[in-house]
Amino acid sequence: MSARLFVPDVGVAQQASVLGRTNPLVKLGIAIVWLLGLGLTVDVRPPAILLVVALAAGVTLGAITPAALGRRIAPFAIAAVGIAVTNLLFSNHNTDPLATELVRIGPLRVTAEALAAAAGLGMRIAAIVCIGAVFTLTTDVTRLIDSLVQLGRVSPRFAYGALAAYQAVPKIVDDLTTLRAARRLRGLREWHPRLLVGVLVRAIRHADQLAIAMDARGFGSGPRTTYRPVAWIPLDVLVSGSAAVILVVALLLGR
Repeated sequence: MSARLFVPDVGVAQQASVLGRTNPLVKLGIAIVWLLGLGLTVDVRPPAILLVVALAAGVTLGAITPAALGRRIAPFAIAAVGIAVTNLLFSNHNTDPLATELVRIGPLRVTAEALAAAAGLGMRIAAIVCIGAVFTLTTDVTRLIDSLVQLGRVSPRFAYGALAAYQAVPKIVDDLTTLRAARRLRGLREWHPRLLVGVLVRAIRHADQLAIAMDARGFGSGPRTTYRPVAWIPLDVLVSGSAAVILVVALLLGR
């Protein structure tokens, strides 16, 4: 299993794009505000608008190839469709005699109200997936942590510890691959519950080495200098203002 499944690779083109140069805190704030805005409506139009804007911005302003974007959102899109269909078939509106019936298949009754509710739910999930995909594909994790520490005033010990833990996931995958190969060489089954013990032991060793390395670098001991300074730029204001306008317009169209 490739470690790239866990640690997204933000390419040079994405980092040099408009969204790539935008401060990660701005993009994170936009994603959170848009997700909160989606919770204020059940109409299908606002999430559809935000979905289209997110995809268009990712391709044009984020330099994300459609293929890469499609690979990232495809599994979640299938899940969104499944959730929407499930809510359509088992909605309480289907049992309401006052609801407008669209189709009846044997004992199954599908109403217009159930279709509207299911479409709105599925579209909101799809919009959330697309917004998150564009954010992750245009944001370098290290730059995000630097922004949280320098501009968000997050504790360096917590922030860089979280970054190290995030980047340690590929090591766990590599450890599991090594242990499976060792068992195969010994003529044993590759998959066995004892593998979990070996992975746990190696994870504890990695954590111990990480703690020693962070302590040697003085994390949490006082003021620190910055190797990669992060500052607000005019582009951040332009992107955040445009995102706010788009959200307001989408919510107004859904009223």
